[in-house]
Amino acid sequence: MALTPKKELSREEKLAKRDAAEQEALLREVDDAVRQGDTEEFFTKYGKPLLAVLILGLVGFGGYLFWDSRQEQAMEADSEVLVGALDQVEAGNLQTGYDQLEALAGEDRGGASAVAGLMRAGIAAEQDRPDEAARLFAAVAANESAPQALRDLAKLREVATRYDSLSSGEVIAQLKPLAVPGNPFFASAGELVAHAYMDQGKNAEAGALFAQIAKADDAPEGLRSRARQMAGVLGVDAIEDVDALLEEQGVDTQAADGEAAAQIQ
Repeated sequence: MALTPKKELSREEKLAKRDAAEQEALLREVDDAVRQGDTEEFFTKYGKPLLAVLILGLVGFGGYLFWDSRQEQAMEADSEVLVGALDQVEAGNLQTGYDQLEALAGEDRGGASAVAGLMRAGIAAEQDRPDEAARLFAAVAANESAPQALRDLAKLREVATRYDSLSSGEVIAQLKPLAVPGNPFFASAGELVAHAYMDQGKNAEAGALFAQIAKADDAPEGLRSRARQMAGVLGVDAIEDVDALLEEQGVDTQAADGEAAAQIQ
């Protein structure tokens, strides 16, 4: 197939095409100049504030890293103190452990200080110094920067240490907020409150509380057993499933049923 010959542009068409290309190049240069001018104007107007924000951000981030590092170092130091004191206690050096904890317990270091205070109070109680132990427990309970769980534990231990010197009303008032199902210290606090109710002659309230403790699955078995017996003494049935209880105590229910039937015959 024959190729169609390429049409030659006239002189006027060539000039027009050249003018159009030159005009397009000129417009592109103007547009680039305008954009360059806008950029320069932007950085002239906002460059320094942006640089200041960037510097402040870097300084703040660096400060956070420094603070975090110091916090980590402080926690490691606190842990070393607590572990060292615990080692002394386990070795039988109670007074050495007590003395090692004094500085940390006296600082406002949140949980670490609260744990140190509880340990010192426990050592004082072990050394038969109940008044000092109660004072140290009370200090932890009153420490608003300490975790609530540790404060509650300190309050429970304080009341238990001072139980004989407190009136039944004081025991109930201080521990009743903890003696509710669902609280981590419900069983221990509830047992003391129930005995305080008995001292006041409120056997119905005491029996009901003992029964609740006996049915608390998360309570220590020894405490549940005591509560079950006390509830029974007060005329409250605290046993939901007799067979399950006997099985839990290692009693062969089938053998027991067989013996009972034999006795009846």
